Amino acid sequence: MADWGPVIIAVVLFVLLSPGLLFQIPARGRVVEFGNMQTSGASILVHAIIYFGLITIFLVAIGVHIYTG
Repeated sequence: MADWGPVIIAVVLFVLLSPGLLFQIPARGRVVEFGNMQTSGASILVHAIIYFGLITIFLVAIGVHIYTG
């Protein structure tokens, strides 16, 4: 039995938190912009910190496991 929980959580969060895809924090002219498909160094850093926080919560604190096989 393989534990696919960490893989699925990491891929979903990576796609959802890609700067500029759904939203961008901080944006160029505002705090948040939605769907602008642009990015900056600051937004990459902010999204990386949010990603790290969420992945830590889901995998370490909650312990999400998805077993297959």
